[in-house]
Amino acid sequence: MGVIMETKIAIFRGKKIRKTLHNNEWYFVVEDVVSALIDSLNVKDYINKMRRRDQELSKGYGQIVHTLEVPTEGGKQMMNCANTEGIFRIIQSIPSPKAEPFKRWLAKVGYERIQEIEDPELASKRARAIYKAKGYPESWIEKRMRSIAIREELTAEWKNRGVKEEREYSILTAEISKAAFGMTPSEYKKHKGLERENLRDHMNDLELIFSMLGEAATTEITRNKDSRGFVENKHTAREGGAIAGNARKELEKKSGKRVVSKQNYLSSGERKQIKK
Repeated sequence: MGVIMETKIAIFRGKKIRKTLHNNEWYFVVEDVVSALIDSLNVKDYINKMRRRDQELSKGYGQIVHTLEVPTEGGKQMMNCANTEGIFRIIQSIPSPKAEPFKRWLAKVGYERIQEIEDPELASKRARAIYKAKGYPESWIEKRMRSIAIREELTAEWKNRGVKEEREYSILTAEISKAAFGMTPSEYKKHKGLERENLRDHMNDLELIFSMLGEAATTEITRNKDSRGFVENKHTAREGGAIAGNARKELEKKSGKRVVSKQNYLSSGERKQIKK
């Protein structure tokens, strides 16, 4: 897989629909979409019957649907996904009163992504508004938005230097985290009691700062050493993360308090809102 993919959860009338950014376009998990529109518990069986019923859809299903890697509760899995156009074609075969409002919702979600590609500042504005609505203070939001920018700068550097597969991005990120905090992102999430939530959305100020330091340092070292390919960048990822790790340990020594916390950033009441 030669394209970075980002996966998020969208909500349609209380139903979670996973969407994956692939080639600068949203691809939606087909099973999630069908589940949101029907009452049947056996979604896969419904899809099979739908394909047999709609011969035209069945013939073109392989062109509409693409198998992409999607994070699930049990770990990453390859799942059938389709872009906005493909989903529109699939839901034509679903006799559901929810189909029309879903089409409007889908068009809005897709259009927002087009707007963000044309004007990246819109994505930042939307993210700020979402964090503010969830109860995060402006001071935290500023750090979170800066951490996103630093992360994007690093991944762009990796991409330009021959790191292509999503699995490789995950490994490099884990190297930075391990050196900076003594644990990988998956271990960090378990430490905080998180499941599918975004780890950085639950970091406190210092955790975010050291995350930024590790990734910014990795970017700088990567450029100065002109690291190429996965193996060289894995080494620089460790070095960048170690800079943040050493700074973290020094702070902990002077302050007498650990930086890594089991606590999520917001209060328990506000955390419940984030999970919705």
